[in-house]
Amino acid sequence: MIGGRGPGWGVDYGVAGEIPPDALAAGSDAAAGEIVAEARRANQAIPPVVLTGGDLARTLGVENGGAPLGAAATTGTAGTRVAVDVGAALVDGRLHWFVAHLVARRSWWRGRLLVAANASFLGRWNAAPRSHPGDGRLDVFDADPPLPVRLAARRRLPSGTHVPHPRITQRRIAAAQYDLDPGLDVYLDGVRLDRARTLSLRVEPGALEVWIPT
Repeated sequence: MIGGRGPGWGVDYGVAGEIPPDALAAGSDAAAGEIVAEARRANQAIPPVVLTGGDLARTLGVENGGAPLGAAATTGTAGTRVAVDVGAALVDGRLHWFVAHLVARRSWWRGRLLVAANASFLGRWNAAPRSHPGDGRLDVFDADPPLPVRLAARRRLPSGTHVPHPRITQRRIAAAQYDLDPGLDVYLDGVRLDRARTLSLRVEPGALEVWIPT
């Protein structure tokens, strides 16, 4: 079993097997997201990904990241296979993909914050404690709380006890649209994309075959 952390985490999530020879190694969320994006832009099937680090890997039970693997090193290696959802984001009319999370903000300390999570973790924070990367949904948090609420939430973020909170709106979505006007900086898997005013989200259920080396 992978994980075992929240709703939907069961003994049937994750199947033992041998990592396929065409699998590509990714040591971070950004690296895995780029593999997905390259395949989608080329209108090709997404190759299997051996994930050894990042917030998605941690959500799947990999603590502090594993040792980086080269593509050749994956052949014949034992692992656990999981089907992971992919987030698709239409940002000001341009299509992008992410595997762990999308964050839209100007600052952590003022202004609107919007987080669409496919993984539970965001750095050292357990930001979306009930998020499951294979349930066909994104956990979206939308808030613009005053500074005292932000400070209190920050203290609780590592443990995931910042939610529920009346000043933080939570939704579990398969698709949704958001008006970001007057514009927020958008980060995909930790990488800043650009400042945007419109955002459409949808989930590609089980689109990514992830392998965790064992």
